Amino acid sequence: MRTTTRVLLPALLAALAAAPVAAQNDTPGGGTQPVPSDSAKVEAAQTFFAGAQQIPIQNYRPTDKRGLNMFEAPKNDGVPYDGFKLLLGAAFTQQFQTIGHSNTAGPKVVGGVDQNALVEIGPGFNNAVANLYLTAQLARGISVHMTSYLSSRHHSETWVKDGFILIDSSPVDVPLLNGIMKYTTLRVGEMELNYGDSHFRRTDNGNAVYNPFVGNLIMDPFTTEAGAEVYVRSNGFLAMGGITAGQLHPSVTDPRHRTPSFLGKLGFDRQLTPELRLRLTGSVYTNPHSTEQNLFSGDRAGSRYYFVMENAAPTSTENATLRSGMLNPGMNYALTSWVINPFVKFNGLELFGQIEQAHGRARTETENRTWKQYAVDATYRFLPGEPLFVAARYNTVRGPLAVATPTTPLGGDVGADRWQASAGWYITDNILLKGEYVTQKYTGYADTSIFNGGKFNGFIFEGTVAF
Repeated sequence: MRTTTRVLLPALLAALAAAPVAAQNDTPGGGTQPVPSDSAKVEAAQTFFAGAQQIPIQNYRPTDKRGLNMFEAPKNDGVPYDGFKLLLGAAFTQQFQTIGHSNTAGPKVVGGVDQNALVEIGPGFNNAVANLYLTAQLARGISVHMTSYLSSRHHSETWVKDGFILIDSSPVDVPLLNGIMKYTTLRVGEMELNYGDSHFRRTDNGNAVYNPFVGNLIMDPFTTEAGAEVYVRSNGFLAMGGITAGQLHPSVTDPRHRTPSFLGKLGFDRQLTPELRLRLTGSVYTNPHSTEQNLFSGDRAGSRYYFVMENAAPTSTENATLRSGMLNPGMNYALTSWVINPFVKFNGLELFGQIEQAHGRARTETENRTWKQYAVDATYRFLPGEPLFVAARYNTVRGPLAVATPTTPLGGDVGADRWQASAGWYITDNILLKGEYVTQKYTGYADTSIFNGGKFNGFIFEGTVAF
């Protein structure tokens, strides 16, 4: 699959890029489309592009452009229940990267290899990656969802990312339960945790349709765990509570060093006027101690910036260096993290913010450390249907390293600052081309660290198809 995708996808995207702009689906908030009338079908058949596939699944976030600015899956989307339905989808993405990097670290030779020498990189294509989506409507308001990574930077083989059941209606027709489920949603299984809002706007391996940029945040809050989440929503207000196994790979071993993770979310999301939408949420995640805590290292798909700030050692493969350009605070045993996310959309202008603090430690440490992350981005979408956009983001991260990794001056914090500027074109609801300029600088690292005086900058272009 990986070899075939690598060869065919660039040719497909190049052919599509030469096509004219089609009429875009303008569904405010990214909602699902109603079943078209016969006249609408005739009109669609006369256009250059085929329309996006209809969504037969209730409470479903489309994987294409219609899912833009959706966060939690919609509670009441107007899709009628008409028995068992099966929906198959996919997403394919590839980049062309031309980024340079440098540092001022002193030599650190181990086994004849300078651990602070950077690998030589230059313009070229990255390997293509792909997702497969399988969704089934099992009953009224009840569906099961599974995502597989057909190919990713970290794994060349196909593997399952998540699988969960979404319950938005009572499985039995009892008035009391029907009344409760009018406002309640249950999500149970191995799933992407609903901590914060940035994971709804980030790139997820092969699907880059929701992200106005190519790269995700420097300290990327994203992981999957086995557990359950309960939602209550009414009139724009949201409350969620969840409990999970507290591990990326659930296990029954070492029970003394395992505790469940607890997470919660409160928020408000409302279209105040036809032009103005406001959303504000706060989230928290906590785990006293776990053998494998991965809130900031759970993205097994890897970074979009291949090999930046990586060592020139023979072991520097794209698999081994999957988190190039990212920072992980290393709190993999005890962690409490909270984040606040404001989102404003006024006509074509979107503003999104990330205010985050993580407090915890690794298993070998005796004292907790605190890391902080701030990010703000602005996106402007224009033309009818908003097929074109420009965007800019600033992201900064600071915090102390573990004592076991003394690569920072005594008492100081390390961190990084990143600027991103991008532009994109939705050729159709299913096809997106975008380009980004990125520059990132590292601060606070000692001369013994490969990040000392480190920086990278350059351009990266990306094409994605999702349906």
